[in-house]
Amino acid sequence: MSIRRLAIGLPIIALLAACQTGDPVTNSTATGALAGAALGAAVSSSSDRTQGAIIGATVGGLAGNMIGRNNAGQCVYRRADGSTYTAAC
Repeated sequence: MSIRRLAIGLPIIALLAACQTGDPVTNSTATGALAGAALGAAVSSSSDRTQGAIIGATVGGLAGNMIGRNNAGQCVYRRADGSTYTAAC
């Protein structure tokens, strides 16, 4: 996979993930797995692309799941002075 395909593909994956609604943990896990698979395939040699995608999807999914669990039910709000705070949604 060339850098150009990666540069086009990753933003598309991110846009599709942003359009999803539902459980933030599930969304984060799926987004992490997709991005990890794309990145794993991109950085692997031509003979190991499938293995790279599988490893990338696994690591990305685990990372996305951990991120989603840490942020579940929490939203970031911005005050009038520009500062931000996190509270329950």
